Amino acid sequence: MKVLLLGATGMVGQGVLRECLLADDVAEVVTLGRTPTGQQDPKLRELVHADLFDCSAIEAQLTGFDAGFFCIGAASSGMTEAGYTRLTHDLTLAVAQTLARLNPSMCFVYVSGAGADSSETSTTMWKRVRGRLENALQRLPFKAVCVFRPGIIQPLHGIRSKTDAYRWFYTLSRPLLPLLRALMPGTVLSTEIVGRAVLSVARHGAPKPVLEAADISALGR
Repeated sequence: MKVLLLGATGMVGQGVLRECLLADDVAEVVTLGRTPTGQQDPKLRELVHADLFDCSAIEAQLTGFDAGFFCIGAASSGMTEAGYTRLTHDLTLAVAQTLARLNPSMCFVYVSGAGADSSETSTTMWKRVRGRLENALQRLPFKAVCVFRPGIIQPLHGIRSKTDAYRWFYTLSRPLLPLLRALMPGTVLSTEIVGRAVLSVARHGAPKPVLEAADISALGR
């Protein structure tokens, strides 16, 4: 299996990359992003591209993929709806439209967030924008599209979030997260579980188009 991964330097993306590199049935992982991951592995190839809104210059390197995992996410705090829409909805859709055209047999997995509103009517801005994006992705001509809606994710294996607020949260809650995962395995996930779950979807398909935390947990275990 040949995998394209976007957002490999983020917390979730780092977890997905780790599991892809460990998987025997993944022959190659290509990361696409604005910055390199800093990792080295015989199966890893990195595409560093400054403008993800326009991938025309690298289209020749974006073909032949079996699976695409989109793990880029932006925090909505302090952002206008227009700004958040551009970074979340417009960027993701621009990349996904290109990939759908070049890889119609691809299984595309988008990591969204718990609470995203597919009715597009929520009074909470980020939920509405994410829901609108989820709906737009489902209409693209991929072989399959699956949306992940994780909630709390425990970073494992030395993985850290790039977002200051999240880093503080995970630092302060580190002693509690293993206990919460044991008590609520369908609510509190880990980067390892999310990584294994996206691979499971790529291999076998998903039980439904939108997977909540409990569904992700079941696939990842």
